[in-house]
Amino acid sequence: PGTVSDPWKLMLLDATFRAVQQTCHLIHYLRLSHHLIVLNYLICTFDKLKSVSSEDINITDAVFDGVEVRVFEPPAKRDERLKRSVVYIHGGGWALASARTSLYNNLCRIMAESLNAVIVSVEYRLVPEVCFPEQFHDALRATKHFLQPDVLAEYSVDPSRIAISGDSAGGNLAAAVCQQLSKDEQLTIRPKLQALIYPVLQAFDFNTPSYQQNMNMPVLPRYVMINYWIDYFNGNYDLAHSLLINNHTALDVGQALSFRGRLNWTSLLPSSFKKNYKPVIQTTGKAEIIQEIPALLDVRAVPLLAENETLQLQPKTYILTCENDVLRDDGVMYAKRLENAGVEVTLDHFDDCFHGCMIFTIWPTDFSAGVQTRNSYIKWLDENL
Repeated sequence: PGTVSDPWKLMLLDATFRAVQQTCHLIHYLRLSHHLIVLNYLICTFDKLKSVSSEDINITDAVFDGVEVRVFEPPAKRDERLKRSVVYIHGGGWALASARTSLYNNLCRIMAESLNAVIVSVEYRLVPEVCFPEQFHDALRATKHFLQPDVLAEYSVDPSRIAISGDSAGGNLAAAVCQQLSKDEQLTIRPKLQALIYPVLQAFDFNTPSYQQNMNMPVLPRYVMINYWIDYFNGNYDLAHSLLINNHTALDVGQALSFRGRLNWTSLLPSSFKKNYKPVIQTTGKAEIIQEIPALLDVRAVPLLAENETLQLQPKTYILTCENDVLRDDGVMYAKRLENAGVEVTLDHFDDCFHGCMIFTIWPTDFSAGVQTRNSYIKWLDENL
């Protein structure tokens, strides 16, 4: 579908990840353990070999309203009173990775250094320990706790210069939390910005142009993303094929009718993204899927389906998308809907980059795409926060 920077390295990474996934699924099949628990264990074990530390940033672990967080604090400068801050929510399909892994530890450390900002990295609970809506609740509780005046004062944070951000599934949680905060009338402090990195924002249509174009693209093929959704909702894998062909949002599924206009990619996407792809809209489908998994239409899980009244309340927004990514159109459509609602939006699109690239900056998974996207993201935060 397009050029990719470091193609051979990406193919090697994808082949390794697929082999590990197959091993984990075999362990799951033998009922020795859940495949996601094994996969996350292997990721974290390998990650320990690549620990990145810093003498300039103070890194501490804390608990915010029952939720574990990791806080990155740059040293105080002379005559400086208050710092900027970013609440960061890591990706991993709501099931993998950690705020403590070197990939995210390194990203948050560099953010703290580059922005001279306090970074709060949220360690929300993962699938299969918990499923939706617990990840959302964890992220919301930790963020609301941090936004309390006394907590901000403890970390010397300027209440008017706070961003909420995340990548992939973390971008999903960041968008959902930001929507919830915007409607909370009891809050006195709200984020100034939101910054979403290749966010996953909808489970309504698995046949957007980017889902069709990149269905087999490393490191997030379409079937893998659908399985992440099923795991997040504690659903049945037998539904995967029906979801793939949009049976859950067919024309005869009444529950989906009111949401259809909010995710009409034929009007929300520019022609350069639509290309020659055609919508996949089933005439008759399976309404029982929505009955079995109502969260498929819950805006706390699928922020792209939020009503315009909620979108109008969102802060200035940055959305990073990659051409070689099934989730490209999720971010582009959200940018357009926010823009239509009157929100100032920066859509930062990269033609030669792929899903997940921003955290791959440490050997042996170091990609030029990772440094390129990370620098652009941090530059926007620096100029706007």
